[in-house]
Amino acid sequence: MIITNLRTLLLVLPFFIIGVSPSKSDIYKKIDLFGEVLEKINKEYVDEVDQSKSMDSAINGLLQSLDPYSAYMSPEIFEEMQTETSGKFGGLGIEVSMEAGVVKVISPIDDTPASRVGIKAGDYIVKINNTQVQGKSLSEAVELMRGPVGTGIELTVRRRGEKKALTFNVVREIIQIQSVKTDILEKNIGYIRLTSFNENSGKQIEKKIKELEKNKKVKAYILDLRNNPGGLLSQAIKITDFFLDNGEIVSTKSRKAYENRKWFAKKGDLTKGKTLLILINYGSASASEIVAGALKDHKRAILLGENSFGKGSVQSIIPLKNSGAIRLTVAKYYLPSGKSISEVGVSPDIEINEKSDDFRIKTETDNQLNYAIKLLNG
Repeated sequence: MIITNLRTLLLVLPFFIIGVSPSKSDIYKKIDLFGEVLEKINKEYVDEVDQSKSMDSAINGLLQSLDPYSAYMSPEIFEEMQTETSGKFGGLGIEVSMEAGVVKVISPIDDTPASRVGIKAGDYIVKINNTQVQGKSLSEAVELMRGPVGTGIELTVRRRGEKKALTFNVVREIIQIQSVKTDILEKNIGYIRLTSFNENSGKQIEKKIKELEKNKKVKAYILDLRNNPGGLLSQAIKITDFFLDNGEIVSTKSRKAYENRKWFAKKGDLTKGKTLLILINYGSASASEIVAGALKDHKRAILLGENSFGKGSVQSIIPLKNSGAIRLTVAKYYLPSGKSISEVGVSPDIEINEKSDDFRIKTETDNQLNYAIKLLNG
Protein backbone atom coordinates (compact mmCIF):
# COMPACT_ATOMS: atom_id res chain seq x y z
CA MET A 1 0.00 0.00 0.00
CA ILE A 2 2.84 2.38 0.79
CA ILE A 3 4.35 2.01 -2.67
CA THR A 4 0.98 2.34 -4.43
CA ASN A 5 0.23 5.58 -2.59
CA LEU A 6 3.72 6.82 -3.35
CA ARG A 7 3.27 6.20 -7.06
CA THR A 8 -0.02 8.07 -7.09
CA LEU A 9 1.56 10.98 -5.23
CA LEU A 10 4.66 11.18 -7.40
CA LEU A 11 2.68 11.34 -10.64
CA VAL A 12 2.26 15.07 -10.07
CA LEU A 13 5.71 15.85 -8.72
CA PRO A 14 7.89 15.76 -11.89
CA PHE A 15 5.78 18.50 -13.43
CA PHE A 16 7.10 20.93 -10.79
CA ILE A 17 10.50 20.76 -12.47
CA ILE A 18 10.60 23.87 -14.62
CA GLY A 19 11.60 23.32 -18.21
CA VAL A 20 11.40 19.50 -18.12
CA SER A 21 8.74 17.66 -20.16
CA PRO A 22 9.72 13.98 -20.22
CA SER A 23 7.45 11.52 -21.97
CA LYS A 24 4.86 9.76 -19.83
CA SER A 25 6.62 6.43 -20.27
CA ASP A 26 9.88 7.93 -18.93
CA ILE A 27 8.05 9.33 -15.93
CA TYR A 28 6.42 5.98 -15.17
CA LYS A 29 9.82 4.26 -15.45
CA LYS A 30 11.29 6.68 -12.92
CA ILE A 31 8.34 6.13 -10.57
CA ASP A 32 8.80 2.37 -10.87
CA LEU A 33 12.52 2.82 -10.17
CA PHE A 34 11.76 4.87 -7.07
CA GLY A 35 9.34 2.22 -5.86
CA GLU A 36 11.99 -0.45 -6.42
CA VAL A 37 14.59 1.56 -4.46
CA LEU A 38 12.18 2.09 -1.57
CA GLU A 39 11.37 -1.63 -1.51
CA LYS A 40 15.09 -2.52 -1.43
CA ILE A 41 15.66 -0.07 1.43
CA ASN A 42 12.78 -1.56 3.42
CA LYS A 43 14.16 -5.10 2.95
CA GLU A 44 17.91 -4.57 3.12
CA TYR A 45 18.73 -1.44 5.15
CA VAL A 46 20.53 -2.14 8.41
CA ASP A 47 17.85 -0.45 10.58
CA GLU A 48 14.08 -0.43 10.33
CA VAL A 49 12.93 2.48 8.19
CA ASP A 50 10.04 4.85 8.94
CA GLN A 51 8.43 4.76 5.49
CA SER A 52 6.35 7.88 6.10
CA LYS A 53 9.45 9.92 6.93
CA SER A 54 11.24 8.45 3.92
CA MET A 55 8.47 9.64 1.63
CA ASP A 56 8.49 13.12 3.20
CA SER A 57 12.25 13.29 2.68
CA ALA A 58 11.85 12.22 -0.96
CA ILE A 59 9.30 14.97 -1.60
CA ASN A 60 11.46 17.52 0.18
CA GLY A 61 14.54 16.37 -1.73
CA LEU A 62 12.75 17.01 -5.01
CA LEU A 63 11.75 20.51 -3.95
CA GLN A 64 15.15 21.44 -2.55
CA SER A 65 16.83 20.23 -5.73
CA LEU A 66 15.10 23.18 -7.44
CA ASP A 67 16.49 25.95 -5.21
CA PRO A 68 17.28 26.65 -1.52
CA TYR A 69 13.88 28.25 -0.85
CA SER A 70 11.46 25.57 -2.05
CA ALA A 71 10.52 23.01 0.60
CA TYR A 72 7.88 20.59 1.83
CA MET A 73 5.96 21.28 5.04
CA SER A 74 4.29 18.38 6.80
CA PRO A 75 0.78 18.97 8.18
CA GLU A 76 2.29 19.57 11.62
CA ILE A 77 4.84 22.11 10.42
CA PHE A 78 2.30 23.84 8.17
CA GLU A 79 -0.13 24.18 11.08
CA GLU A 80 2.61 25.64 13.29
CA MET A 81 3.48 28.14 10.57
CA GLN A 82 -0.12 29.38 10.46
CA THR A 83 -0.64 29.49 14.23
CA GLU A 84 0.75 32.24 16.44
CA THR A 85 2.97 30.98 19.20
CA SER A 86 0.94 32.81 21.93
CA GLY A 87 3.95 32.68 24.22
CA LYS A 88 4.29 28.90 24.13
CA PHE A 89 7.24 28.64 21.78
CA GLY A 90 10.28 30.85 21.44
CA GLY A 91 12.63 31.60 18.60
CA LEU A 92 16.21 32.63 17.98
CA GLY A 93 15.59 35.57 15.65
CA ILE A 94 17.22 34.39 12.42
CA GLU A 95 16.08 34.10 8.83
CA VAL A 96 17.55 30.94 7.28
CA SER A 97 17.77 28.97 4.04
CA MET A 98 19.41 25.69 3.04
CA GLU A 99 22.65 25.59 1.05
CA ALA A 100 24.95 22.64 0.35
CA GLY A 101 23.08 20.51 2.87
CA VAL A 102 23.48 22.87 5.82
CA VAL A 103 21.45 25.76 7.20
CA LYS A 104 22.66 29.17 6.02
CA VAL A 105 21.81 32.31 7.98
CA ILE A 106 20.31 34.94 5.69
CA SER A 107 20.20 37.47 8.50
CA PRO A 108 19.94 37.73 12.28
CA ILE A 109 17.18 40.15 13.31
CA ASP A 110 18.03 43.19 15.44
CA ASP A 111 17.86 42.79 19.22
CA THR A 112 17.05 39.07 19.18
CA PRO A 113 18.90 36.22 20.92
CA ALA A 114 20.82 35.30 17.75
CA SER A 115 22.04 38.85 17.04
CA ARG A 116 23.03 39.43 20.67
CA VAL A 117 25.29 36.37 20.88
CA GLY A 118 27.03 37.32 17.63
CA ILE A 119 25.55 35.11 14.88
CA LYS A 120 26.06 36.82 11.49
CA ALA A 121 24.60 36.76 8.00
CA GLY A 122 26.31 34.09 5.92
CA ASP A 123 27.06 31.80 8.86
CA TYR A 124 26.50 28.09 8.16
CA ILE A 125 24.85 26.17 11.00
CA VAL A 126 26.44 22.72 10.90
CA LYS A 127 25.28 21.35 14.26
CA ILE A 128 22.25 21.99 16.48
CA ASN A 129 23.02 20.83 20.02
CA ASN A 130 24.63 17.46 19.31
CA THR A 131 22.77 16.82 16.05
CA GLN A 132 24.51 17.19 12.68
CA VAL A 133 22.50 19.29 10.22
CA GLN A 134 23.97 17.61 7.14
CA GLY A 135 21.34 15.37 5.56
CA LYS A 136 18.35 17.04 7.22
CA SER A 137 15.77 19.17 5.43
CA LEU A 138 15.37 22.86 6.24
CA SER A 139 12.04 22.16 7.95
CA GLU A 140 13.65 19.49 10.14
CA ALA A 141 16.50 21.82 11.08
CA VAL A 142 14.10 24.66 11.93
CA GLU A 143 12.05 22.27 14.06
CA LEU A 144 15.21 21.37 16.02
CA MET A 145 15.75 25.07 16.75
CA ARG A 146 12.22 25.59 18.09
CA GLY A 147 11.43 25.12 21.74
CA PRO A 148 9.91 26.65 24.87
CA VAL A 149 10.78 30.21 25.83
CA GLY A 150 13.73 30.37 28.21
CA THR A 151 15.34 27.12 27.08
CA GLY A 152 18.83 27.09 25.64
CA ILE A 153 20.28 25.71 22.45
CA GLU A 154 23.86 25.29 21.23
CA LEU A 155 24.61 26.17 17.62
CA THR A 156 27.87 25.25 15.91
CA VAL A 157 28.58 27.43 12.88
CA ARG A 158 31.15 27.78 10.12
CA ARG A 159 31.97 31.37 9.19
CA ARG A 160 33.70 32.84 6.17
CA GLY A 161 37.30 33.67 7.04
CA GLU A 162 37.33 31.56 10.22
CA LYS A 163 39.36 28.35 10.22
CA LYS A 164 37.67 26.83 13.26
CA ALA A 165 33.99 26.25 13.92
CA LEU A 166 32.32 28.68 16.32
CA THR A 167 29.92 27.67 19.08
CA PHE A 168 27.07 29.87 20.33
CA ASN A 169 24.74 29.23 23.25
CA VAL A 170 21.40 30.90 22.59
CA VAL A 171 18.35 31.19 24.86
CA ARG A 172 14.99 31.15 23.07
CA GLU A 173 12.67 34.16 23.41
CA ILE A 174 9.39 35.37 22.00
CA ILE A 175 10.50 37.33 18.95
CA GLN A 176 8.86 40.74 18.82
CA ILE A 177 10.12 42.81 15.92
CA GLN A 178 10.02 46.59 15.96
CA SER A 179 10.52 47.07 12.25
CA VAL A 180 11.09 50.85 12.13
CA LYS A 181 13.40 53.03 14.24
CA THR A 182 14.21 56.68 13.54
CA ASP A 183 16.39 59.47 14.86
CA ILE A 184 17.99 62.75 13.79
CA LEU A 185 21.77 62.49 13.53
CA GLU A 186 24.17 65.42 13.66
CA LYS A 187 21.09 67.71 13.92
CA ASN A 188 20.33 67.54 10.18
CA ILE A 189 20.28 63.91 8.97
CA GLY A 190 17.10 61.88 9.17
CA TYR A 191 17.98 58.29 10.09
CA ILE A 192 15.53 55.46 9.34
CA ARG A 193 16.35 51.87 10.26
CA LEU A 194 14.09 49.20 8.79
CA THR A 195 14.59 45.67 10.15
CA SER A 196 11.89 43.79 8.21
CA PHE A 197 9.09 44.28 5.69
CA ASN A 198 5.95 43.33 7.57
CA GLU A 199 2.38 44.42 6.88
CA ASN A 200 2.75 47.63 8.90
CA SER A 201 6.23 48.72 7.74
CA GLY A 202 5.00 51.04 5.00
CA LYS A 203 2.59 52.90 7.28
CA GLN A 204 5.26 53.23 9.97
CA ILE A 205 7.87 54.62 7.60
CA GLU A 206 5.40 57.03 6.01
CA LYS A 207 4.50 58.36 9.45
CA LYS A 208 8.16 58.66 10.50
CA ILE A 209 9.19 60.48 7.30
CA LYS A 210 6.37 63.00 7.74
CA GLU A 211 7.48 63.58 11.33
CA LEU A 212 11.10 64.06 10.24
CA GLU A 213 10.04 66.43 7.45
CA LYS A 214 8.48 68.73 10.04
CA ASN A 215 12.02 69.41 11.25
CA LYS A 216 13.11 72.09 8.80
CA LYS A 217 16.79 71.37 9.54
CA VAL A 218 16.73 67.85 8.04
CA LYS A 219 18.66 68.08 4.77
CA ALA A 220 19.35 64.40 3.97
CA TYR A 221 18.30 60.86 4.85
CA ILE A 222 19.98 57.57 5.70
CA LEU A 223 17.89 54.43 5.14
CA ASP A 224 19.52 51.54 7.00
CA LEU A 225 18.65 48.14 5.49
CA ARG A 226 21.53 46.16 6.97
CA ASN A 227 20.58 42.70 8.25
CA ASN A 228 17.05 43.13 6.91
CA PRO A 229 16.06 39.69 5.54
CA GLY A 230 13.08 41.04 3.58
CA GLY A 231 9.41 40.20 3.84
CA LEU A 232 6.36 41.37 1.90
CA LEU A 233 6.80 42.43 -1.72
CA SER A 234 3.88 44.88 -1.38
CA GLN A 235 5.72 46.73 1.38
CA ALA A 236 8.96 46.89 -0.62
CA ILE A 237 7.05 48.51 -3.49
CA LYS A 238 5.26 50.94 -1.18
CA ILE A 239 8.43 52.03 0.63
CA THR A 240 10.40 52.47 -2.61
CA ASP A 241 7.57 54.65 -3.92
CA PHE A 242 7.99 57.03 -0.96
CA PHE A 243 11.32 58.18 -2.46
CA LEU A 244 10.32 58.36 -6.16
CA ASP A 245 8.13 60.54 -8.36
CA ASN A 246 7.89 58.10 -11.28
CA GLY A 247 9.48 55.09 -12.96
CA GLU A 248 9.47 51.33 -12.64
CA ILE A 249 10.11 49.88 -9.19
CA VAL A 250 10.31 46.14 -9.83
CA SER A 251 9.00 43.44 -12.12
CA THR A 252 8.39 39.72 -11.63
CA LYS A 253 8.68 37.03 -14.27
CA SER A 254 7.30 33.53 -13.88
CA ARG A 255 6.90 30.42 -15.98
CA LYS A 256 3.47 31.64 -17.09
CA ALA A 257 3.81 34.80 -19.17
CA TYR A 258 0.35 36.07 -18.21
CA GLU A 259 1.48 36.20 -14.56
CA ASN A 260 4.40 38.54 -15.30
CA ARG A 261 3.91 41.93 -13.62
CA LYS A 262 5.48 45.36 -13.31
CA TRP A 263 5.02 47.97 -10.59
CA PHE A 264 5.55 51.71 -11.06
CA ALA A 265 5.99 54.64 -8.71
CA LYS A 266 3.31 57.27 -8.29
CA LYS A 267 4.07 60.96 -8.13
CA GLY A 268 4.97 62.21 -4.66
CA ASP A 269 8.47 61.87 -3.16
CA LEU A 270 7.82 62.25 0.58
CA THR A 271 11.37 63.54 1.14
CA LYS A 272 11.06 66.16 -1.65
CA GLY A 273 14.16 64.88 -3.42
CA LYS A 274 16.55 65.28 -0.49
CA THR A 275 19.83 63.35 -0.65
CA LEU A 276 19.31 59.69 0.25
CA LEU A 277 21.99 57.24 1.32
CA ILE A 278 21.18 53.56 1.84
CA LEU A 279 23.22 51.20 4.03
CA ILE A 280 23.33 47.54 2.94
CA ASN A 281 25.34 44.46 3.88
CA TYR A 282 25.37 40.72 3.25
CA GLY A 283 22.34 40.38 5.54
CA SER A 284 20.22 42.64 3.29
CA ALA A 285 18.03 40.27 1.31
CA SER A 286 14.92 39.98 -0.84
CA ALA A 287 12.65 43.01 -0.26
CA SER A 288 15.67 45.01 0.98
CA GLU A 289 17.40 44.35 -2.32
CA ILE A 290 14.35 45.47 -4.28
CA VAL A 291 14.30 48.85 -2.46
CA ALA A 292 18.06 49.40 -2.65
CA GLY A 293 18.36 48.15 -6.23
CA ALA A 294 15.45 50.19 -7.58
CA LEU A 295 16.58 53.44 -5.95
CA LYS A 296 20.13 52.82 -7.19
CA ASP A 297 18.91 52.17 -10.75
CA HIS A 298 16.96 55.45 -10.69
CA LYS A 299 20.05 57.23 -9.30
CA ARG A 300 17.85 58.34 -6.43
CA ALA A 301 20.11 56.92 -3.73
CA ILE A 302 23.77 56.22 -3.03
CA LEU A 303 24.39 52.72 -1.69
CA LEU A 304 27.08 52.27 0.94
CA GLY A 305 28.32 49.11 2.63
CA GLU A 306 28.72 45.57 1.34
CA ASN A 307 27.22 43.46 -1.45
CA SER A 308 23.75 42.23 -0.51
CA PHE A 309 22.63 38.60 -0.12
CA GLY A 310 21.19 37.82 -3.55
CA LYS A 311 17.70 36.43 -2.89
CA GLY A 312 15.74 37.44 -5.96
CA SER A 313 12.86 34.98 -6.01
CA VAL A 314 9.20 34.85 -5.00
CA GLN A 315 7.85 31.93 -2.99
CA SER A 316 4.22 30.87 -2.77
CA ILE A 317 2.70 28.58 -0.11
CA ILE A 318 0.59 25.92 -1.88
CA PRO A 319 -1.64 23.74 0.38
CA LEU A 320 -1.77 20.00 -0.28
CA LYS A 321 -4.53 17.42 0.16
CA ASN A 322 -2.81 15.88 3.18
CA SER A 323 -3.14 19.24 5.04
CA GLY A 324 0.55 19.93 4.49
CA ALA A 325 1.92 22.42 1.98
CA ILE A 326 4.84 23.20 -0.28
CA ARG A 327 6.77 26.42 -0.40
CA LEU A 328 7.52 26.82 -4.11
CA THR A 329 9.47 29.44 -6.02
CA VAL A 330 7.00 30.79 -8.58
CA ALA A 331 8.72 33.91 -9.94
CA LYS A 332 11.90 36.01 -9.91
CA TYR A 333 12.38 39.70 -9.20
CA TYR A 334 13.95 42.02 -11.77
CA LEU A 335 15.20 45.53 -11.08
CA PRO A 336 14.26 48.49 -13.33
CA SER A 337 17.52 47.92 -15.22
CA GLY A 338 16.30 44.44 -16.12
CA LYS A 339 18.91 42.74 -13.93
CA SER A 340 18.08 39.84 -11.67
CA ILE A 341 19.50 39.91 -8.14
CA SER A 342 19.38 36.10 -7.74
CA GLU A 343 22.74 34.81 -6.49
CA VAL A 344 24.51 38.12 -7.28
CA GLY A 345 22.78 40.65 -5.03
CA VAL A 346 23.04 44.43 -5.23
CA SER A 347 26.47 46.04 -5.15
CA PRO A 348 27.14 49.25 -3.19
CA ASP A 349 28.32 52.45 -4.87
CA ILE A 350 30.77 52.88 -2.00
CA GLU A 351 32.15 49.66 -0.54
CA ILE A 352 32.82 49.84 3.19
CA ASN A 353 33.25 46.55 5.05
CA GLU A 354 31.61 46.58 8.46
CA LYS A 355 33.84 46.31 11.52
CA SER A 356 30.94 45.78 13.88
CA ASP A 357 27.47 44.28 13.57
CA ASP A 358 26.18 46.62 16.29
CA PHE A 359 23.46 48.66 14.59
CA ARG A 360 22.22 50.67 17.56
CA ILE A 361 21.52 54.25 16.49
CA LYS A 362 24.56 56.51 16.87
CA THR A 363 26.83 53.71 18.08
CA GLU A 364 30.47 54.76 18.05
CA THR A 365 31.62 51.36 16.75
CA ASP A 366 29.46 51.51 13.59
CA ASN A 367 32.07 52.51 11.00
CA GLN A 368 29.63 52.34 8.07
CA LEU A 369 27.11 54.69 9.67
CA ASN A 370 29.88 57.08 10.75
CA TYR A 371 31.27 57.13 7.19
CA ALA A 372 27.78 57.86 5.83
CA ILE A 373 27.34 60.79 8.25
CA LYS A 374 30.70 62.26 7.27
CA LEU A 375 29.88 61.87 3.58
CA LEU A 376 26.55 63.68 3.93
CA ASN A 377 28.10 66.46 5.98
CA GLY A 378 30.81 67.02 3.37
